[in-house]
Amino acid sequence: MEVIMEAIEMKNNKLLIATSLIALLTTGTVGTLSTTQNILANESKTTQTNSQTTLEKPEGEGQGAPGKPGEGGFGGSGKVNQGSSANTIVSDEDKKDETFTSTGDDENALRVKGAKVNLENVEVNKTGGSTSNTEEGDFYGMNAGLLATDKATVNIKNSKVKTTAQNGNGVFSYGEGTTVNVSDTEIYTTNDNSGGIQTTGGATMNANNLKVKTEGNSSAAIRSDRGGGTVNVDGGDYVSAGYNSPAVYSTADITVKNANLKAENSEALVIEGQNSITLENSNVEGNMSDDKGSSSDTNVHNVMIYQSMSGDAEVGKSTFNMTKGTLTNNNGDLIYVTNTTSDISLDNVNIVNNDSGGRLLAVLGNNASHGWGKAGSNGGNVTFTAEDQKLNGKIEVDTISTLKLTLSGKTEFTGTVNIVDNADNGSAVDDNAVVTIEDGATWNLTGDVKISKLTNNGKISFNGYKIILADGTVVSE
Repeated sequence: MEVIMEAIEMKNNKLLIATSLIALLTTGTVGTLSTTQNILANESKTTQTNSQTTLEKPEGEGQGAPGKPGEGGFGGSGKVNQGSSANTIVSDEDKKDETFTSTGDDENALRVKGAKVNLENVEVNKTGGSTSNTEEGDFYGMNAGLLATDKATVNIKNSKVKTTAQNGNGVFSYGEGTTVNVSDTEIYTTNDNSGGIQTTGGATMNANNLKVKTEGNSSAAIRSDRGGGTVNVDGGDYVSAGYNSPAVYSTADITVKNANLKAENSEALVIEGQNSITLENSNVEGNMSDDKGSSSDTNVHNVMIYQSMSGDAEVGKSTFNMTKGTLTNNNGDLIYVTNTTSDISLDNVNIVNNDSGGRLLAVLGNNASHGWGKAGSNGGNVTFTAEDQKLNGKIEVDTISTLKLTLSGKTEFTGTVNIVDNADNGSAVDDNAVVTIEDGATWNLTGDVKISKLTNNGKISFNGYKIILADGTVVSE
């Protein structure tokens, strides 16, 4: 869900109120979903329709966002309900210089079902219409501007998409076998739960040189949700202005190259569960509020990697890779990991940290107020590799979490690593913090260090400080 986005719904966060969904958040139990899917028969070429599309829910878990159980949103129906469409294309064709509009409730301005369609210089305007179910909008594309579904292939270029309704995701790709290729297009959304480009249910989204702006809360510029999929972005500008609205919210495999990503009032990036964000030569900036957003009471951060236990993202290892480009943090910790296992790699990234009090990396359990695991046993487990990287700041890992930090290449780390007590008095685990310094790398201490193990094949500048290992060994000059 975007439960962050749930409610955070950072996502794009959506907040669950149904007691059954609250139970999922607190227990982490998700039932098996049906794989049966009703494909509606082909209709005429372009038709006007008010009919409801109801399909069986596909197998797999969905995507969510961090948020408190019981906050916001409507519960899902158990069916893939995509609502209706003002304009539906069901046969292969080309459309040029046309406008598609919608003002109806639960209605797409344009839907493409099971067809290969080329759209050039078109306008898609969703200027009215309310949503009856935020989850069905987030998961399946109800009320979106443009929805591709049922294994459709949609090519969009030189076009404009604007929505002003809740759940008015700009361009939505839903379901395995569905592919959207969108290029040189402007996408603008103004209401809540309205991402710029949205991918769910195993679909594919390929975006090239887009200009995307979202204004609402829980409205990531690049957004995914239940069932995930594959998202490839090359070039363009992606800006989110609302709270709980990262530039990228990933419950999918998302790759971004040569792009500018900015969240004006939210963390920059969120990865939930067994999913990934890979960035290459891109500029990323976040500005999370101290008091607005569903997870700010737990931690303020720029990059968040977590597992919500909402059932919206499969449990497993998260991956965050960034090569070159700039990562700018305006508030809080640079990277925060909780209730999940994660591989993180930074290679020659320019890090700009405008919050001197924020940690470089925080690997911590949480109080479970949002349903993210069980307090005292919901730490993070991180493997962090820095290659030819400049790092500055403090790293903290609590006693129920683990960190394997490797400084490689010509990496220079100026800062500290310390094991801290878990805030909820959870049982400590062994080897909380293991640091390896490879040949050519340097660690400049700015304070005393407490870690489990140290392997040093590089250089340590102690600067009058010491390193204390778990077995009591003191390493100093």
